[in-house]
Amino acid sequence: MAESPVTFLLNKLTQFFENEVRYRTDAREEALSVKVEFERVRGSLRVADFLEETDDEVKAWVKQLRNTAYDMADALDEFSLVLRHDHGVGFTGLISRMSCCVKNLKARYRVTSEIGRINSRVKGICDGYQRLLHKFSRVQQDLSLTVTNDTWQDHRGNAVLLDKTDLVGIEQPKNELVGQLLDWGLRREVISIVGMGGLGKTTLVRQVFEDPAVKKHFTVHAWITLCRSSKIEEVLQDMLDQIIRVIRKPVPHGANTMTSHWLKMIIKDLLQRRRYLIVLDDIWHIKEWDAVKHAFPTNGHGSRVIITTRNADLASTSCKEFNGQEKKMEPLDPEQSWELFCRKTFQGNSCPSHLEEICKYILRKCEGLPLAIVAISGVLASKDRWKIYEWELVRRSLHIEMDCNDKLKNLKRVLSLSFNDLPYYLKSCFLHLSLFPEGHPFNCRRLIRLWVAEGFVEKKEGKTLEEVAKDYFVELLNRSLIEVASKRSDGRVKYCRIHDFLRDIITSKSIDQGFAEISKEENHEWPDKVRHLSIQNTLQALQKNLSWSRLRSLYTFGIERSFMNEVLASDMKLLNVLDLQAAPLTRFPAQVADWCYLKYLSFRFTEVSTIPSSIGKLQNLETLDLKHTKVTELPLEILKLRRLRHLLVYRYKNISYSSFKFGFRVFRGIGALQSLQKLCYIEADDESRNSVIRELGMLTQLDRLAILKLRKEDGRDLCLSISKLTRLRAISVASVDDDEIIDLQHLSSPPPFLQRIYLRGRLGALPHWLPSLISLTKLHLRHSRLKDDPLVSLKNLPNLMHLELLQVYEGSSLCFEAKAFKKLRTLGLDHFDELRCIDVEKGAMPYLEKFIIQRCKLLEKLPSGIEHLTKLKVLEIFDMPDELVKKLVQGGQDDESQKVAHVPHVYFGYWRDGGWDVQLIERSLQRDKISVHSRHEHEEP
Repeated sequence: MAESPVTFLLNKLTQFFENEVRYRTDAREEALSVKVEFERVRGSLRVADFLEETDDEVKAWVKQLRNTAYDMADALDEFSLVLRHDHGVGFTGLISRMSCCVKNLKARYRVTSEIGRINSRVKGICDGYQRLLHKFSRVQQDLSLTVTNDTWQDHRGNAVLLDKTDLVGIEQPKNELVGQLLDWGLRREVISIVGMGGLGKTTLVRQVFEDPAVKKHFTVHAWITLCRSSKIEEVLQDMLDQIIRVIRKPVPHGANTMTSHWLKMIIKDLLQRRRYLIVLDDIWHIKEWDAVKHAFPTNGHGSRVIITTRNADLASTSCKEFNGQEKKMEPLDPEQSWELFCRKTFQGNSCPSHLEEICKYILRKCEGLPLAIVAISGVLASKDRWKIYEWELVRRSLHIEMDCNDKLKNLKRVLSLSFNDLPYYLKSCFLHLSLFPEGHPFNCRRLIRLWVAEGFVEKKEGKTLEEVAKDYFVELLNRSLIEVASKRSDGRVKYCRIHDFLRDIITSKSIDQGFAEISKEENHEWPDKVRHLSIQNTLQALQKNLSWSRLRSLYTFGIERSFMNEVLASDMKLLNVLDLQAAPLTRFPAQVADWCYLKYLSFRFTEVSTIPSSIGKLQNLETLDLKHTKVTELPLEILKLRRLRHLLVYRYKNISYSSFKFGFRVFRGIGALQSLQKLCYIEADDESRNSVIRELGMLTQLDRLAILKLRKEDGRDLCLSISKLTRLRAISVASVDDDEIIDLQHLSSPPPFLQRIYLRGRLGALPHWLPSLISLTKLHLRHSRLKDDPLVSLKNLPNLMHLELLQVYEGSSLCFEAKAFKKLRTLGLDHFDELRCIDVEKGAMPYLEKFIIQRCKLLEKLPSGIEHLTKLKVLEIFDMPDELVKKLVQGGQDDESQKVAHVPHVYFGYWRDGGWDVQLIERSLQRDKISVHSRHEHEEP
């Protein structure tokens, strides 16, 4: 992987020439020569990255190029450090300047010489480029089709040859798919089967394709495997040949030399009057679908096109275009996985008891991936069942086995294809995930901020870097390389994860390509230079000859305080990212303030309580994450950090039903931080609050803002500021206490893209502008104590998915009208003191999945019409009258439980002794497992 570091270096060189133009130095001339040479080879780097997998000469050249690009980037930053060496002002500064002048000159000479040596290396590397040019030019024309070693494709043809005993968990999805093919109407339809490599998409569709009923139903059928090195003409000729054989017509004259346009016309004409089934197996890109889709006529005969793909965006697009249905391929469940594993490993016999623990561990690594289960079973089947150490060796070294065991190499090839297909900017982002421990879910917001700080994200006109990084994240999701681990209540992805075997592959690639070093063993062998380092346990001591001077990012997981201190004492002057989340820290390390290239600094979940004024030296800092620390104040010098984009300083805790938040006291001048995008949580309760609130309007890049301890008289100034924040997506406002009024009526033009609003405090009335927010997906109102029914104003919000109301309304009844809250998924009603009845009209909240009712002490019946909520999965009843709970539990013809007989999960309970006493009424034998968490979802904008 050379394209990413070379692009990174070229961008850095551009910045270097812009910033150092006033210095006419030898280093500048040498750097210019390097830039010219790298630009010369840049055009062939994508081809080189592909050939690297199969050509040792290219692999060696790419490694040289990559390492040289890294070294040059380091040398440029070191040179800039020397030029910017600051000795202060006045007499003290003069003495300091004189005392280290010689030292500074030596440093400049050393770095200049290093840049000169790198320039000489680059010229040698580019001479090697000339020797390789014939290889690059040979495949350049096929770039758009992704050049790769296609020997793995042979294995996919075996899908039709599989014995029935080799198929587990396929009967139900096969029957469903056959039913869809036979029972649908007369329109032409597309069915897209989407999922990561190895899930068995091809196997499933092949079983359907060969089904006798399907063969009989369709007059014409063709199976097209899209080999990724094939030309579109070859694909269409293959399709034409299969169609011709089925309908028994002669091949059109000159078909072998026809253009793709004429081939599509002929195919379309042949299919026009026939019911056809075409399978397009393993499509990777939308452009491949666009190249063939016009060959399939809309003929009103009930024709079908089945697509298998790893690309969710392609699956969705094709279904929308052809009025089809997308089917996500799911992994095998634990029972099915165990059945397949035992069939293949023990020839259908049960697992010996002395091997069961080892086998179940190995099976967990497979995570229901059939290809992985079959491949590993093939390895284990040859082992002696009484030589436990052989089985244990496989368990401990699975990631190594994937490289050296022939039976596992195909698994690695299949999974690696998705990585090899990535553009260079996504490869860096995906390799970055190897820095996190196995089984560690990734917080999506954290990833996006890290990718920006690491320099993986390219600028795009009209978008912030964070918005571009989010696009990268979505593309990795669409390519089935990462999967959603959990979502927020409004549908946003909260945590994601990757398959363990994919993680093993990218960890191996990260280390092999010098991208990252993952240390989790005491006797870990360190390379000479480390750029991205993840320390995942406590080592006894640092390796003595380890060089930290080139380190760009450091992540720590589960290390002890003594080792933490040793790590931070190292020289890391080029560090960009320092992520010490949950590290054993009690104070801000003083030396960190000298690492002036830091862009990302996180002490989240540490015991740090104060931030020194020296933080003002970190002029490049973009993210300061102090969430869940003890910090409540920041020094005035924070205002010097003009590049700061994310300032997170808050913590919260729950006591009984109450959720308490603590932010930081802000001061005049906050408006100077005009790069801020997220500011959470500021406390507006001191004498400077009026000035501070007015200055918020200067932060025009803000997309998330959270304010605590607001007073009524501050409402007008806050509304004036909010009206200027046109990029705002989320806002959280809490009054100084729950009886204080939040006055937001002065806002005449709210930010047009507001998606999430959290208001805690009294409201004289709902803000008049609230019903106009067409982008609003989430609304939390607490302690509003309204006299008028809020549902009247909120019912027509077109995109509202989560509505939570706590002590919001003082009336005795609530009515959810028909056709109201069309997209609502989650509804919470809490502490309605006067509420006696709730009515749900038929047609209201048609997609509601979760309904929470708690502390409504006068409500003795479930909502009237709750049976109309056919999508409801979870009903939670907490701290409600005993009579209502008894009716739910006891049963009977006319009791309340009959209203919710269709709801899979009904929870009820009370808050006792600092925790929830929770019981569950079971409503079905087949249901998802749903865990009960705290009743309070933290108000994070």
